[in-house]
Amino acid sequence: MKIGGLELNFSEEIKVRMLVFTLFIAVSFSFLILRLWYLQVIKSDELKLQAENNRMRIVPLKAYRGKIFDRDGREIISNRPSFNLSIIPEYIKDLDKILPLIASSVKVDAEKIKRDIKNSSAPFQSVVIKKDISWDEVAFIEEHSLDLAGVFLEIEPMRNYLYGETGSHIFGYLGEITKTQLEGLKVSDYRLGDFVGQYGIEKRYESILKGKRGSKYIEVDVAGRELKVFKQVDPDFGYNLYLTIDIELQKEAERLFEGKNGAVVAIDPKDGSILAMVSKPSFNPNLFAGGVSKTYWSNIINDAYKPLQNRAIQGQYPPGSVFKIVTAAAGLEEGVITPDTTIDCHGYFKLGKKNYRCWRKGGHGRMDLRNAIIQSCDVYFYTVGFRLGIDRLSRYAFGFGLGSPTDVDLEGEKTGLIPTEEWKESVKGEPWILGETVSASIGQGFDLVTPIQMANMLAAVANGGTLYKPKIISKAETTNEKLIKESNSKIKGNLSVSQKTLDIIKDALHGVVTDQRGTGRASNIKGIEVAGKTGTAQVIKLPEMEDKKDEEMPYEFRDHAWFAAFAPYENPLIAVAVLVEHGGHGGSAAAPLAGKLIKSYVENQNSKGKNQN
Repeated sequence: MKIGGLELNFSEEIKVRMLVFTLFIAVSFSFLILRLWYLQVIKSDELKLQAENNRMRIVPLKAYRGKIFDRDGREIISNRPSFNLSIIPEYIKDLDKILPLIASSVKVDAEKIKRDIKNSSAPFQSVVIKKDISWDEVAFIEEHSLDLAGVFLEIEPMRNYLYGETGSHIFGYLGEITKTQLEGLKVSDYRLGDFVGQYGIEKRYESILKGKRGSKYIEVDVAGRELKVFKQVDPDFGYNLYLTIDIELQKEAERLFEGKNGAVVAIDPKDGSILAMVSKPSFNPNLFAGGVSKTYWSNIINDAYKPLQNRAIQGQYPPGSVFKIVTAAAGLEEGVITPDTTIDCHGYFKLGKKNYRCWRKGGHGRMDLRNAIIQSCDVYFYTVGFRLGIDRLSRYAFGFGLGSPTDVDLEGEKTGLIPTEEWKESVKGEPWILGETVSASIGQGFDLVTPIQMANMLAAVANGGTLYKPKIISKAETTNEKLIKESNSKIKGNLSVSQKTLDIIKDALHGVVTDQRGTGRASNIKGIEVAGKTGTAQVIKLPEMEDKKDEEMPYEFRDHAWFAAFAPYENPLIAVAVLVEHGGHGGSAAAPLAGKLIKSYVENQNSKGKNQN
């Protein structure tokens, strides 16, 4: 053998090979030692954490939301335990094998599960594949636990609306937090998959209802099965809320409105507390508590009757003859009329070449103010409105709280519309027409109001002129004084009329119910003095429909029915506004409902008073 020109014998050749092998072994061991040093020193913390993650699972414990009670402390919204089917992606060895086994008894969306796992932020974080599974499904998962490594059950609280659809537009519902919402929330205690308030009280008071999550530290085996609990940090409960709502009155209002569309608002005139608020059609918030299917959501948002709309604060309707309260007050205050001013009603009011008809074709004859309100004579108020002019009439309407939000503590309240000459010029680009004043004087034309504005107006008339910001929160077990202070009753203003004017109007409203010729006599209650005003709001004016009865007209063309009232007359406990969509005449469709509702509440309050004594 030759190396570098030198010839080596056999023994020297062996020595060279041994040297090369020794160097190779030395370098290999050096790399091994360096690798061990790197893993045990440099990467020790990271590997230790990974080992701990393999051995220990941290399970978040969702907080129980605060409960919601009515004004008398009756529980109306609580929480119930529910079982969620979850998986830990890291422990799933063969997802395509496990999913068919799960799907054999539990209805799941395999493709959605795969997407959720792919979008999961951490392999050891649980992914919920189905919420609120049934007891049969729970039993199946427990029975096949050995075949479902990495699949487990999580128990979490679920919102429970004890009265179903009752009060759904007040209470609202929960929905899974969206990425946009998550990004907008500064509080880090929210995660994807959490359910948050999306509507109503649940949304408005999310910050105090939600509570604070806890966590459970669990030792698991290689199959992901739970061995023992190392430590548990219990979640904090959310704060409880007490509403001004009377749940028994709410139930009665919902029952009376069954089969009808529209709204009811009942207010305590003494402080503006909302006693009941109904919007129909409604929805069942329990169906949202665990997440709704795309099909159900699509059906409800595309429903022509808009069940998610809170008509009590978002429905905008012509006020009809209930607006005559405003016209009467403006006429008295501006000196256009006195209580004794009489106007002849021949069945129409002539302006130029056009006749504005009264609802009674043959006319009411000679009317003074009181009888004009009692019998709801259109011609009388056409005349008063014409003498006032639109801007003076509108100024009083604004003063009665119409055409502006009441600032009730619910999101999405609409303002309604009270027109002025300036408004029409700026919005329509057209001058005001005198005939539009005539229509506005009886609550038609451009005028639009919400049911809560009407109820609040009657509450102010009843209490002597104080216009409150309606409140819906009675108290809350929270230290967030600012939030609760904002929800408390505040005086928005006072009706811009004298006590004398109010007394005249209140007396006439009493006659609407008690007089034999009164349009609201269907709300008359034995033993309870009621005062109120009917209204029939025209939806569309078609010449060919003018002489037809309501039942002969297409549903969507029928008039809306109003009745706004307060009781008892001398010491008001409740003010209520009822709006029946396409119900026809206020006296026949809305007044009886209001009467029954008032009777239920007043008798209940009287009964409470006797028991306390």
